[in-house]
Formats: sequence, C-alpha cells, structure tokens
Amino acid sequence: MISEFHFLRPWWLLAIAAALLLVWLLGRQSNMRARWQNLIAPNLLDHLLIERGRSGGLRPVHLIAGLIALSGIAAAGPTWERERPPFVEDTAPLAIAIDLGPTMNATDITPTRLERAKLKVQDIMARRKGARTALFAYAGSAHMVLPLTDDAALVATYLAALSPALMPVPGKDTAKALETVETALADETAPGTILFLTDGVERAAFAAFSDYKGRNDLMVLGIGTPEGGSVRTGSGEYLTDSSGARVQARLDVDGLKALQSSSSAQVATVTLDDGDVDWIVRRIQTSFTQKSEEGLTRWRDFGWYLTLPIAILCTLTFRRGSKIHWLGAAVLAVVVGGPIRAEAADLGNPWHTPDQQGQRAFTQGDFTAAAEHFSDPAWRGAALYRTGRYQDAIDAFARSTTAESYYNQANALMHLDKPEEAITAYQQALKQKPDWAEAKANLELAQRRKKENDEKEQEQQQEQAGLDPDQIQFDDKGKRGKEGQVPAGAQTADMWMRNIQVSPADLLARKFAIEARGHQ
Repeated sequence: MISEFHFLRPWWLLAIAAALLLVWLLGRQSNMRARWQNLIAPNLLDHLLIERGRSGGLRPVHLIAGLIALSGIAAAGPTWERERPPFVEDTAPLAIAIDLGPTMNATDITPTRLERAKLKVQDIMARRKGARTALFAYAGSAHMVLPLTDDAALVATYLAALSPALMPVPGKDTAKALETVETALADETAPGTILFLTDGVERAAFAAFSDYKGRNDLMVLGIGTPEGGSVRTGSGEYLTDSSGARVQARLDVDGLKALQSSSSAQVATVTLDDGDVDWIVRRIQTSFTQKSEEGLTRWRDFGWYLTLPIAILCTLTFRRGSKIHWLGAAVLAVVVGGPIRAEAADLGNPWHTPDQQGQRAFTQGDFTAAAEHFSDPAWRGAALYRTGRYQDAIDAFARSTTAESYYNQANALMHLDKPEEAITAYQQALKQKPDWAEAKANLELAQRRKKENDEKEQEQQQEQAGLDPDQIQFDDKGKRGKEGQVPAGAQTADMWMRNIQVSPADLLARKFAIEARGHQ
C-alpha cells in the first residue's frame, strides 16, 4: 500500500510552498526591528522599540497557512488503492454457447446431454443473480438466442426451447461460434467470459482457440462420458448406423485435453454434483477481477476525506475580531467545489444527475421511477417500454432517426398490435442496416401478423355482408397512433422477445433460418 502511495494532481502541492511563503512574509512584516534596522542606528533602535512578550499560541497567519496547505494536499488527490468507477458492473458478463448438434441428445447423461447442459445453465444463473448473461446456440452455424440480459426468467424461457431441430445447418463449427460470440461482446466495456457447453470440439477449431487474442476468458465444459450413449432422434427412436446398430456417441476427452494444452481455454468435464458450477462461477469472477485491475479500475481519491478537518479549521476564521474571515469561506468553496466534486457525486442522490438516478432505478428494476428521472429520451423510452406504456415509449423514442430507433419503434408498435406500421419501421431500419438479422426476422413475423389480421378482417366483412339495412356497424379498424420515429439505443433485443405471441421455438427456428440464408 505504501509503495503505491502517490498524488493524482501533484501540482496542487505547490500550495504548501505558498503557505510557507505566506508565513515568512507576514512574519517579516511584523518584525519591527528588521523593518527599521536599515534606517535607525542600532544603539537608538533598542530604546525606540517596545518589545512585546511572544505568545505561545498560534497566530492567525498560522491557521490560514495550515488551511492552504491542507487544502492543497486534498486537491492533489492522495491515493494508494484502486476502485471501480460508478455504474461499472461488479460481476462479469457471461456468454454461454450451447452445442445443438444431434449427439447432444445422447443418453449417457440422464436425461440427455442437452437437458443436463440446460440445468447447468440454470444453476450458473442462480449463483450469479443480477449478472448479465447472453445465450448462443451453434451446430453447423452459430446464432444469438438472447443478448446480455439480467432477466433470468427470459433466459429460462428460451433455454427450454433449444433443441437440435432448430439448427438450419448440420455439422459443428465451434470456430464460427467463437467468432459470433466475440462479435456480440465487442462493444462491452467490461471483460467477460465465453463458456462453451459441448460434447466435443473438432480439431479444425483448435486454431481459433489458440490464436484467440480477445480480452474475454474462454471456458469449455465437456458434456458426456467416455463410454458414450445412444443418441435420441425422436420419441423412442435412436440414431443408427448403416447396419442398423445404435450409434454410441462418446465424449472426446483426449481432444479436450489437447485443446487445453494448445490454447488459453480452461477445460473441464461435467460432474454429477455442483462442482463444475462452482468451478465455472469462481473462474468467471477471478478472471473478471484480474482484468478489471488491468483496465477497468481507477485510483481512489482520498482527498475528499480532508474536507471535514478543513471545514472545522475554516470555522475558526470567523471568530470576532478576525480580519481574514473571508479567506475561510474562499478556501472552503475551492476545496468543496474543486477537484473533489467528482467524488462527492457518489455520496448520495442530491449529487446524482437525473440520468444517473434513472440508471440506478433502472438497474434495480424500478422502471416507473427510472422513467420519471431519465432526461435522455432513449433511456426514458426504455423504462417506459418496460412498464408497458408502449405509446408513451414511442413518444419518448420519437427523437432519433437511427436504425435502432426504427427497430424499437416497430417493437412497440407490434405490442400495440399495429403490424402495418411496424413493417414500415422495420423496413426503415433495414435501409440503414441491410444485414441486421434480428430486424429481418422481426419483419417477417410482423408481415405474418399483418396477414393474419387481414384474413380476420376479410372474414368479418363477409359476416357483415348479410346485415340488415337498419343495422349500424362501426368500423374501428382505422389507423391509430401518431406518426413518429422511435429511437432506442438504450434498449436491447431481449425486449423484442416479449412482443410477439408465438412459441420461442418457432421464433428461434425462423430467426436461425433467416440468418443462415443471409450468411449463404
């Protein structure tokens, strides 16, 4: 600790020299003998001067000098330890890539390898409450299931829908999965962990792991046993070879060992107890702590702790008869309102900006309070969206023309059951980002929804064709809402997952198929 002691703003230490100079100058000015010795003969000066007894107490100049010196030390920012800045997550982001190859349905681990992997994911999330987790699936192609989110219920919903039948491209491309996950985490400020749950890594992917230069930690948890097991292909059916014998899918333990020795990836195999989960969670936090020390921490400024003694010394300058009481107020204003202000902003809500208060409420799940605090329209729209006030969210979003703004406007419109307007917004988003797979998938679902609504409307019109002339029928199917553009840089794609009332499996199957066609 002592070896790391230093000052963040050392130039402020010149105030100590200024304090000493002040004491010397005022001391010289008050020395009458020194002032007159060059003008009056020494033998006469002894009789002209009236010597006063020196007081043992502190003089006012000493108090002021002490204030200046102490204020200079505080402003210089003494420090000896590091801390994380406000609003930086204390837990590492985790991206889980699940192998959805057909052999993940092997029964050597009950009920199947895939189902056991899903249970492990749920156990990991239970240990990391409040931390953000992203979900990916891969076989011959790799796809994002959910972006980073702290919504454990949402992850559980889409985790349960995963199966090999969803994958549009057969085979296994672990290198592609690593590339997809790394791209998704590229904009994250905090280092994270990429965890692969698989029954083996093909040798062709070893180079991608050994050449990996990213900041995220790589982990592989092998699911399966060396003895292997039969592979389910359906209800009561199993994968067979050309002779009709059941295929026994075995865990390639030697391959996993070779991967660990040739790369920086941490490799382990699944256990019957929670030992593997404990290892994963411990490794995630250890890696995050080490990398945070490297780049995501700052030196903690201890200077503001000196504001209390400075304030006490300032009060002494207001005593009756003091001729320098104004200096105390000036010094206190400089210290409290100077470089220490950035630290004071962390002490309580009165010093937080509205967006900081909204961010804190948003993180705590109080979206109603967050919407009231936020002044940033994108964040305010995100909070309103979470509270279910979709029209208000659209009004808040309608202040940007980015692709994300159109995308999230369409999401809100779909929740209001306005697919025609949503289609227009999705198309505007795709004009700016033609390769946006999520927008393409959502556009297809919106078009399907519009088609269903049109068919229902036609059926109702056919039913109404036989109305009596005196009957009155009101048409309330006119366009509703108001024209606008909806930004949403603060929202993430997981919000869209709540919008369309279709099964997660159907949604993922369509999404994966569209992305696979786009890559081809």
